[in-house]
Amino acid sequence: MNEQVARDVVLVRSVETMDGKHEILSDDDRLYASRSARELAQWQASDSKAAVTNEHFLQQRAEQILKRLGERTPAFAAIARRRAGFKALSLGLPLLALVLGAAVDRIGDPHRVDLLSAPLLAIIGWNVAVYLLLLAWLFVPARKNGWVSPALLRRLSGAQLTLPRKLPNVLASALADFSLQWTELSAKLTLARLARTMHLAAAMFALGAVLSLYARGFLSEYVAGWESTFLGAGQVHAILSALFAPAMALLPLEGFSVADIEALHFSKTPSGVGGARWVHLYGATLLLLVVLPRLILAGVAHWRAQRMHNRFPLDLEQPYFRKLNGEAGTTAPAVLRVLPYSFTLDEARDKGLSQVAVTLFGEQARVMLRPSSGYGEEAVDSLRDLTADDPNVTATAVLFSLAATPEKENQGAFLDYLVRSSKRGIAVLIDESALVERSVAQDGDDVRLAERIALWQQFCNFHRAPATIVNLLDPERRPLEPGAGLSLSKAS
Repeated sequence: MNEQVARDVVLVRSVETMDGKHEILSDDDRLYASRSARELAQWQASDSKAAVTNEHFLQQRAEQILKRLGERTPAFAAIARRRAGFKALSLGLPLLALVLGAAVDRIGDPHRVDLLSAPLLAIIGWNVAVYLLLLAWLFVPARKNGWVSPALLRRLSGAQLTLPRKLPNVLASALADFSLQWTELSAKLTLARLARTMHLAAAMFALGAVLSLYARGFLSEYVAGWESTFLGAGQVHAILSALFAPAMALLPLEGFSVADIEALHFSKTPSGVGGARWVHLYGATLLLLVVLPRLILAGVAHWRAQRMHNRFPLDLEQPYFRKLNGEAGTTAPAVLRVLPYSFTLDEARDKGLSQVAVTLFGEQARVMLRPSSGYGEEAVDSLRDLTADDPNVTATAVLFSLAATPEKENQGAFLDYLVRSSKRGIAVLIDESALVERSVAQDGDDVRLAERIALWQQFCNFHRAPATIVNLLDPERRPLEPGAGLSLSKAS
């Protein structure tokens, strides 16, 4: 699934999710889109002599729905066709940098090569600092989006939308949801493209400075020299020897001695002899230390961006996609794996758990119930045979009883272990049935129940695992949104 298909699929997901009352997409619209997509995907697979895939089905279904919405609301069609606004930046910024780089050495005297040229030394020093910073980032955890603000990330990803006034409220809500979802999903791709642009701009800036040096050298004679209030000839020789060492080691360029440096002090009689030597040294140093490394980094960023563009990392194991793929017959039934903690289910609650799974993941969903972990038992011991991100499992949920009191060193430690172990995230189900049974006909039972629910939700949120309250004896008492799946934890 490439980037554009993923964008369409995520946009349709936002529309269907926000259109809970089916105001803009009726049941017939959705069924027609699924049926047509299934047939088109089968024809496409037949032509290519391959099996029908989830990607083909989702692509065709998204196209059907976006086409229908576009016919009904032309303003939405224009928004749906919008693409990421990166082309102008990726071309304009390097060109601007090339021009600025060509003008930078005009800051000094245009008729002489200053051996201690501040602009040229600044270009080299800045880029070396950037390399060291990039190297440090390999070992130090960086912020999720680096130095890029959420607003800039949203604009560059093409998720910054200007909504027409007359857009239906449901569509406006769907587009707002899509803006948030797509900004987060495409963040790595956007950052890779931005890195490619910045590295390319840095290379063009240095290349502009090199081209300017040589262009003016052809039209006028440079006078090479240096001057400093604090540095002597020996110190300048040491600085320039270190600066030009890579160029002199890799290229057949003429070296220099302390006497050569002493003779070039601007207090001496100026001479045009030897100016070309310093132009070659500066030009070669800029190419070796700035232009080539930056082009390599831009190439790496381009490779990463193209790889994500061609195979966008969209998690098709999410309940929404699971449900659709079930309609297409391209995926196995969803499996809800349940890990009870100090909680043994009787037959009635076991049936209630199956009903919850069907509501969340569709008619074909089934429950994989593991043995209960004992109170106070270490998670690393009771779950030693557990594969946290088993590809055959749709979602993993920890099951607690609302009647229990949450404790950091027991339930909390159990949750922390699972949140750390699972990249896909885990869910938390809290069964209220036992506490409801115990509180029947007691004064103030509703208040105590609400307080206990608030306590558990706060506790689970503290451990980065959002909780869903269920009643396994009477699931209708805590109705769940059909096909909505479960809220999952996110590893820090």
